[in-house]
Amino acid sequence: MTHFRVQDFLDRQRIRSIHIVVLALCAAIMFVDGLDIFMVGKIAPAIAAGMGEAPSAMTRVFVAQQIGLALGAFMATPFADRFGRRTTIIACAGCFGALTVMSAFATSLWQLAVLRGLAGIFLSGVLPMAVALVAEVTPRYRRGTFIAIAMMGYSLGNAAGGAVAAWLIDLYGWQSGFWIGGLMPLAMIPIMLMFLPESIQFLAGRNARHPRIPAILGRFDPHMDLKGDEVFLAGDSASPGTKSNPLEIFRGGRAGASVILWLVCFLSMGNIALLAAWLPTFFQEKAGVPIQQFALYAMIAYSGGLAGTLAVGWLLDRCSPARLIATIYVLQSLCIASLGQLAFGGIGFVGLFIAFSCFQTGGQAALNLLLAQSYPAAIRTTGIGWAGGMGRIGGIVGPLLGGIAVAADISLAFTLTLVAVPPLIVAIVISFLSRTGMDRPLLPEDPSTQPDRALHRPAAASASRSRSPAPSAPSARQ
Repeated sequence: MTHFRVQDFLDRQRIRSIHIVVLALCAAIMFVDGLDIFMVGKIAPAIAAGMGEAPSAMTRVFVAQQIGLALGAFMATPFADRFGRRTTIIACAGCFGALTVMSAFATSLWQLAVLRGLAGIFLSGVLPMAVALVAEVTPRYRRGTFIAIAMMGYSLGNAAGGAVAAWLIDLYGWQSGFWIGGLMPLAMIPIMLMFLPESIQFLAGRNARHPRIPAILGRFDPHMDLKGDEVFLAGDSASPGTKSNPLEIFRGGRAGASVILWLVCFLSMGNIALLAAWLPTFFQEKAGVPIQQFALYAMIAYSGGLAGTLAVGWLLDRCSPARLIATIYVLQSLCIASLGQLAFGGIGFVGLFIAFSCFQTGGQAALNLLLAQSYPAAIRTTGIGWAGGMGRIGGIVGPLLGGIAVAADISLAFTLTLVAVPPLIVAIVISFLSRTGMDRPLLPEDPSTQPDRALHRPAAASASRSRSPAPSAPSARQ
């Protein structure tokens, strides 16, 4: 019997086509996820007008969707631990796709609220599962960059919602957004069934001799040699077939860090939900800016979000996470407060809008990357999902406060000044992360986690090496 440490094996691999396939498919489904979650806020005035309601009446839709997202964030992890990351992603895509198509047939805001709430349960499962799958497939020395690239799909989906608002509403009505957002995930299901692999860590955690593992390992290293007596160890498990315990996110010195991460996710995602739901309406109701015109500038600004996501993927591998994230959120707060001070559409406004998108998207991406890197494989999905669940609870509170701000007789400048407060609090709270021992660069200095070039020698050499024990550095086989 040979113990085969899956995580050590994966961390020593060079980037291959299987890594690119997983990255592309996860980025694509996160694109659809981002489109569906944020699109409602961009077309909210059109939906309200089409149903003969005031814009503030959309609060019930936003809150219902956020409640669904919060419930789903806490429910997705147990399902993923039982049925697998791949299976959960595909199931979520099918369910939220069907419910989104049904939303196009809603005849009242109450009907739409119920459908968006149900869809939110499945929408919230996509991001943590996709991030976890990318993290569990990618070698550690490239993990931050790959997760950042995958999350660009989420940001692009956010931007695509602006394209729907700018170009399709006038031609085909608000229903066109739900048709697009619903049919895309349904079309992706057969592609994911064919090409997306399951997490080896999950399979090994369920069954240390799972029959599917050797075939998947072969996609990462076609020249590897297995003798058939391997016992596969999942992630950092000390024994074969070890099952994860969700409460581990509070053990092993992680309790303080988990509380901090939950709080900052609550504030950050709550503020993102508020702005996603109400920012176009703020400018329309308080500054007379049509939503189509706002959507065009928003699409330009999303280029900053893409740049911010890529930048944090590289920086977090090398910089102190707490200091980097605190700096990003301070800059985000300044940008939000300043947006209400400049004339809409001017050069200064456009530049500030791009910077705001960079720091908002980059800041949340940095938090998600930190979550994926902070927890071991056995509890990674729980760590990401439950922190995201706290963020979704913040997403319930945020739109409620935004609805109050829309109905209140206050200026755009004062409204955005108030909205700028939560990011500033995030910057203060995240600075305490250093006291938990997690304030360190995420790129490991252990040379054993760097790509093993010996694994990519000709087949004979590789096979010979696989039978030889490694005397010093940790290896896949022990």
